[in-house]
Amino acid sequence: MKDLPQLELAACCDIIEKNLQNGMKSAAKNAKAYSDYRRLLEDKRIEAVIIATPLHLHHSMAVDAISAGKHVYLEKTMTYDIPQALDLVQKVNASGRILQVGHQYRYYALYHKVAEVIAKGWLGKVTQFECQYNRNANWRRPVADPSQERLVNWRMYKEYSGGLVAELCAHQIDIVNWLVNAHPEKVTGFGGIDFWKDGRETYDNVRLLYEYPGGVKASVTSLLMNEYKGYSMRILGSKATIEIQREKAFLYSEAGKKQLGTVDGVTGATVEAWTHGDGVLLAFQDDRKDPTAHALLGFATSVQQRKQPASNVQTGRDAAIAVHMGNAAMETGQVQLWKPEYSA
Repeated sequence: MKDLPQLELAACCDIIEKNLQNGMKSAAKNAKAYSDYRRLLEDKRIEAVIIATPLHLHHSMAVDAISAGKHVYLEKTMTYDIPQALDLVQKVNASGRILQVGHQYRYYALYHKVAEVIAKGWLGKVTQFECQYNRNANWRRPVADPSQERLVNWRMYKEYSGGLVAELCAHQIDIVNWLVNAHPEKVTGFGGIDFWKDGRETYDNVRLLYEYPGGVKASVTSLLMNEYKGYSMRILGSKATIEIQREKAFLYSEAGKKQLGTVDGVTGATVEAWTHGDGVLLAFQDDRKDPTAHALLGFATSVQQRKQPASNVQTGRDAAIAVHMGNAAMETGQVQLWKPEYSA
């Protein structure tokens, strides 16, 4: 945050001393350290807070911050469950405060270029999304004090976490919502604890299939035992496909769709070259900043100008509901439907 002059880190709060001291290294010269977030909220110097805590605390902390007159940057997933998401929308709308959800890819130029290419029709009719966020690791953090196991590895326990869907897949679910400009209508899925049998409660593998208006489908996968292609998204259209990797994207033409002209943002190549098999790199204005830095700058601008963030409480609600529908589909074995009251 020291590299973002629009923001000054005036205070840090954490109940784990090591984490608190790490945070203070990025803080301003006269910053204060707290172990109780409620004391931090009493600090009149502070205009806005970043809430990056275990998921089960998001709603209560966000409500407390808004009640204290603070603007809020709330990490994804927005809330622990659907009722909390609906409640937070009402409270934010009534408060006059800015709340931005940490879906940082809405602020990353690569995804804006992808949205532009889709809007220009270069993919044809988009019908499918294939999303994956895979790792080959147990997702645990080392714990020096066994009494702090659940505190440190909260992602492993359903009491605190929505597991892989809430912590990883939520990013891509939000992107699909954005690019389709809709929320999913239904979801089915499967998951389990099939590899890391170490006492965890949240799944080590998940596979979901969301259906959007117009029959658009989005498959969403996260594994903890194979990281082939790690983080990636494929957007499939009738004329071409985009594959998004971490910091780049490639376009691939469908056979028989060669003569499409020249694509804006493709590095000196024509669509005719797509058929050679490797795809064409999609060019965009890349300033090498981390997507989260762009999101925080966007948050600062929203607070200063009192304007709605791109990743706001409504879009955060829709992503959170989709996440919790996915978890419910896996846990119950039943298709989960979007209810009308979710959009009220």
